[in-house]
Amino acid sequence: MRWLVDWWDSVELWVTQLGFPFQVALAIVVLLPLCWAGAAVADRTTEALTAWWSHRGTGGR
Repeated sequence: MRWLVDWWDSVELWVTQLGFPFQVALAIVVLLPLCWAGAAVADRTTEALTAWWSHRGTGGR
């Protein structure tokens, strides 16, 4: 697990040494797809649970 901590520290150091515009661009490139994927998973999970709950509440009709 130490290798992961060392790797993360080196990435963090690299990011903090970048200029602010590059930090913002990097955050957009990394966070936008992650947030988009998280929202898609949350949407599909909510949709599946709602469908299951609706089906369960109607007695299977």
